[in-house]
Amino acid sequence: MFPFENLQDFEIKISEDHELFRRTVREFAEKELLPNVQRIERENSIPDEIYQKAREMGLMGVGIPEAYGGQGGDMMMTTIANEELSRVSPAFMVRIGANHLFTTPVLIFGTEEQKKKYIPPVARGEVFAAHANTEPGAGSDVAGIKTTARKEGNKWILNGRKYFITGSDKASFLVVSARTSPPPSKKERWKGLTFFIVERDWPGVKIGSKINVMGLRGEQPNEVILDNVEVPEENVLGKVDEGFKVAVTTYDRGRVGVAAQAVGIAQGAFERAFNYSLQRQAFERPLISFEGIAFKLSDMLAHLESARLLTYWAATLAEKNHNLAVTAASLAKMIATEVAEQVSSLAIKIHGGAGVEVQTGVERYLRDAMITTIYEGANDIQRLMVARDLVRKLVGIDIQLS
Repeated sequence: MFPFENLQDFEIKISEDHELFRRTVREFAEKELLPNVQRIERENSIPDEIYQKAREMGLMGVGIPEAYGGQGGDMMMTTIANEELSRVSPAFMVRIGANHLFTTPVLIFGTEEQKKKYIPPVARGEVFAAHANTEPGAGSDVAGIKTTARKEGNKWILNGRKYFITGSDKASFLVVSARTSPPPSKKERWKGLTFFIVERDWPGVKIGSKINVMGLRGEQPNEVILDNVEVPEENVLGKVDEGFKVAVTTYDRGRVGVAAQAVGIAQGAFERAFNYSLQRQAFERPLISFEGIAFKLSDMLAHLESARLLTYWAATLAEKNHNLAVTAASLAKMIATEVAEQVSSLAIKIHGGAGVEVQTGVERYLRDAMITTIYEGANDIQRLMVARDLVRKLVGIDIQLS
């Protein structure tokens, strides 16, 4: 049982409302996304009409309280949406997820005025939002942020360069991290960071070039350049010099979403491989009749369902604010993303030569799966976090792991 203390800690509750919601999202994905997958891959852009359909359905506001213009719903509902959308188009899910990387910290750490001003238009799908933290020299190492913010009267002046910022090319609002004071010591590098809410049309905010990454065609990241951007005092998010807490709290919740994304990718790859094994003939027999193929499919399903259960469990603990929810999120993210990579690779092998042909659309699952093992904290970072949490739970002390 260690580090858990009660068998009820492993309980997963899924209601009829969750299942009805899943069917609704799947219908949207099948009807609106699936016919456009090849177009999205080819043009590296998601058609505006798909976003409009999503707005009409309220998909932009899932998980956001109704008081702020959202559709409401718990962590499980958001997880299900991420999975079902990613089964067809991970890129579309990532665009919606970028909104949540903005709304989550604002809902948790923002003032009431900030919530009322910035959350409703995002929840209603009127505007997009993004989260600008990663830099060329700072990804998993949040404390390595070099962007600066200096105080001048009742405003802050931001300067720096953000990198790999998903959705920034469409975003009207961004949450941006910056160093507002130097760290007191090497052991306390995480101190002195602050988050700000920045509006895209403010002077000095520039969206740089698109970064042509191998996967997620249709929603690829951009640079964000901050050149003497003036941010009013009322747009400080949370407490000055305590932005590290804003970052890690956001990512602790975001990791469950990435795990769900990976489950969706694995589900899509498995379905393609299974259907192909039934239809494709070799030596006058369907592929699935060969032991080598049958074993691969069985392993794929076993790993897929294990990852799904782990992800749903992490979502349940996150909803409960369980004291080991962060550990569960790290485990789910670590396992589910590696399962997605493995299942996608096996799907390609089952398809043989057709698996590496771009036109068949099988190889894209592996391209899309690769990034999930890296963003929201690379998987080796998750392993370090789990080990650290175990030591804290057993011994009651924090240790430095590297």
